[in-house]
Amino acid sequence: MDRQTGIIVCTCTNKGRRHDFRIYKESKVRFASSVLIQADSGYQGLQKMHSNSQLPLKSTKRHPLTKQEKKSNKSLSGSRVLVENVIRKLKIFRIVAERYRNRRKRFGPPLARV
Repeated sequence: MDRQTGIIVCTCTNKGRRHDFRIYKESKVRFASSVLIQADSGYQGLQKMHSNSQLPLKSTKRHPLTKQEKKSNKSLSGSRVLVENVIRKLKIFRIVAERYRNRRKRFGPPLARV
């Protein structure tokens, strides 16, 4: 999603239940190395494919997160709120799950009225 305009840049869908990261890997969609990818913790291993990516750190029983790591995770999640809200809207209105059945004229962005 483009933060300035709020436009969704790319979507990938798949029939059935598949993990988001698996769909990403199979889609062969790749971003330039200058693009920063901020993903959730489900995308563990993304750093191997794209070096300019940010993921939240995970804690374990033996290695709990420090205050600095928690602060880093909070700032990352704060910047991802807009993206998560758009994903929520897509899911609520089943935009990606179902076929668009209206006229093509209504599909695109609204035209500027003069």
